Amino acid sequence: MTEPKCAYATPVFKMNGKVVNSMARDCPRLEIAEGVDGLKTLQLTLAAVGAGATGPPAPMFYLDGKVLDFGSKISVAVGPDSTQRTVFEGVVSAIEAVFVDKQPPLVVVSAEDALMRLRMTRRMRTYRKSTDAEIAAEIAGFHGLRSEVDAEGPRYDLVQQANQSDLAFLRERARLIRAELWCSGETLYFKTRTKRRGTKLTLLQGKDLLNVRLCADLAHQRSDVVVTGYDANTAKGIDERSGDAITAEVASGRTGVAILKKTFGTSVSLRVRETALTSEEATAFAKAEMLRRARSFVTVTGMTTGSPDMIVGSTLDLQLVGAPFEGPGYYTVHVRHTFDQTDGLRTHFVAERATVNEAG
Repeated sequence: MTEPKCAYATPVFKMNGKVVNSMARDCPRLEIAEGVDGLKTLQLTLAAVGAGATGPPAPMFYLDGKVLDFGSKISVAVGPDSTQRTVFEGVVSAIEAVFVDKQPPLVVVSAEDALMRLRMTRRMRTYRKSTDAEIAAEIAGFHGLRSEVDAEGPRYDLVQQANQSDLAFLRERARLIRAELWCSGETLYFKTRTKRRGTKLTLLQGKDLLNVRLCADLAHQRSDVVVTGYDANTAKGIDERSGDAITAEVASGRTGVAILKKTFGTSVSLRVRETALTSEEATAFAKAEMLRRARSFVTVTGMTTGSPDMIVGSTLDLQLVGAPFEGPGYYTVHVRHTFDQTDGLRTHFVAERATVNEAG
């Protein structure tokens, strides 16, 4: 049996837990996107006229509140039956009506996952004797969410949330220690990359991979990162270095850090954005910044024929993409699933890797 060149399957929509077949029929465009900083978003375009529709000017499909309304729960599954996967769960946050000359009316629906609650809550708050993971768990509780946190980091004497939304504040805390933030259903996750479990996919250029661009760039690589500060308890200055923090994550290949040192020599980045109050904080911040730079030495932007199993955190094995870039170890940092009535399902992604393969 030969494999089909294209598996064309319309999305399956559920509103408040019930399948709504008409939405698949009336969907000319769907886009679902997510990154490592959390908040999965959906934008769905629906044809507002058809058999049985009334209007305009009378009510049209999807604008009368019968199928969807503000706050309605929406979930979307994509892919053929054998590999179908739920790629979005959230609530409707915006409804648009679009009228264009000589075109049928459209309804555009926007939705966000449970992190929307954090985005819409701004506060002033002080956290004492807490780690970033503990702060994340506490904020999840404020919003009635369960939490799974697993992120190493310092315990701070004092952390202040100064007129920030809960989402912006948690994103900042995650950035400082290179943790990742996301939500699945009613559970908030705050974990470092090595603790996040994603799917594994092998993508073949020319088959699964329709478009792909790979780039190894030394511009942002550094041989060391330095974070300074002042410890009031000991009345001493703080000066901590990251060292080559990426080494522990690499099994083979040449890292950007190693190539930089060999090609251009020492290049140190002094961080002035963060002011550490203890040596523990400075060490954590320096390591996190070094990892951010080193992990993104190789970046990949690609589009597949449709990969329902691909999520942020998926690890990719890329084949037939050129000797320096061939093989496993790519970590997906951004995913965008799209569907339209011309191309069907497509998955757009950004991934990164810390190494290129050894020459020869």
